[in-house]
Amino acid sequence: MERFPKVIFCLVLFLCLAMVPAASSADQGADAGSGVFRVVQVAGAINPVVARFIAGELALANREDARAFLLELDTPGGLDTAMREIIQQIFGSEIPVIVYVYPQGARAASAGALITLAADFAAMAPGTNIGAAHPVAVGGGQADETMMEKVVSDAVAYVRSIAEQRGRNKDWAERIVRESISTPAHEALDLGVIDLVVASEAELLAELDGRRYLRGGEPRILRTDGVVLERAEMNWRQQILNTISNPNVAYLLLMLGFLGIFFEISQPGAIFPGAVGAVALLLAFFALQTLPINYVGVLLILLAVILFILEIKVPSYGMLTIGGILSMALGSLMLIDTSEPYMQISRAVILATVAVSAGFFILIVFFVARDQGRRMVSGREGIAGETGQAVTDIDAEGGRVFVHGEYWDAFSRTRIASGEKIEVLRMLSGLRLEVRAVQGEEKA
Repeated sequence: MERFPKVIFCLVLFLCLAMVPAASSADQGADAGSGVFRVVQVAGAINPVVARFIAGELALANREDARAFLLELDTPGGLDTAMREIIQQIFGSEIPVIVYVYPQGARAASAGALITLAADFAAMAPGTNIGAAHPVAVGGGQADETMMEKVVSDAVAYVRSIAEQRGRNKDWAERIVRESISTPAHEALDLGVIDLVVASEAELLAELDGRRYLRGGEPRILRTDGVVLERAEMNWRQQILNTISNPNVAYLLLMLGFLGIFFEISQPGAIFPGAVGAVALLLAFFALQTLPINYVGVLLILLAVILFILEIKVPSYGMLTIGGILSMALGSLMLIDTSEPYMQISRAVILATVAVSAGFFILIVFFVARDQGRRMVSGREGIAGETGQAVTDIDAEGGRVFVHGEYWDAFSRTRIASGEKIEVLRMLSGLRLEVRAVQGEEKA
């Protein structure tokens, strides 16, 4: 009987020793990583440039074995393709991904809501909101009802699958697509949409410490003690591409391109305006591919430029210019075809651009019309209207005149006596002038 306590003691000791490596292994798994949180901040629309930036930084964080990836989000939404690229990268990440709707007053609307749902840990700052993810047609024109039903059904299936993957509220996820609802932070927490409501990064890190997430069906633990936040910024190239993707900038580039090409056509050989216009047009086309463009608007703006060019060539007494201004204004208003405010061109920008462009064209037309109205001062046309004196008698057969310090062969349909003052009507081939007597002048 005395052996049983010893046996039990040995068994307990053996189990304790066996658990030490397991516990050590668990702690090692929990603390895996370099102790760095890679932080990316997005404040603006989700476009292809932003998507590639986030995907690249997330891939880099995985290669460097960072502890986690933190995406601080404040977005009104963006393109479906860009959103899906980000979500694919999140689901393919080995390190945990945290989406934090921050700072206070920020939002994760439309595409931003789906990106937040896809995160391993979703957090929001007080005073923020999430939702309103109803899809909109991109590419110009209104989609028919059947097509929109297909788009909505696809978006509903996608958002429900994301919510199911992360264990979030699937019914709420469906409603943000079908009904475009938007939910404040604390209500989203109560509905099981997000995991945390925290006011600062420090509070976020403290709350995340020790939380579990899944990888390959196996639970892992996130440790945040002693981590360093390493912030990533766009390089100059990405910043430029992101800037020109703004609807207002894209519109200004489009107008600048048309103006440059117009000036090159009206003044051949200037080169610089044409080169600037061509570059601006290419940049505008890059930016417009990320926006819901109505191509009727583009054609109306192009028609306006054509009408301005015709005004120079065709005397329309300003009618073509008026038509060009109206066409440019209507085209600018129709250029972006969406109800989303963040994708629309500012009315103030349109008004200022149309006014400046119209003023530029009107000024050019004025100078051209003024030059066309001036009497020619050289060549065949320049001598018409000059006055001189008949050197010999002049009739239909001919004679000699002295005009502009030179002697010329001339003829007149009426007889002109020698010494009379004459006026040149035109120059014929062979440098022969047609002249007439100046009325009221007596023979010298």
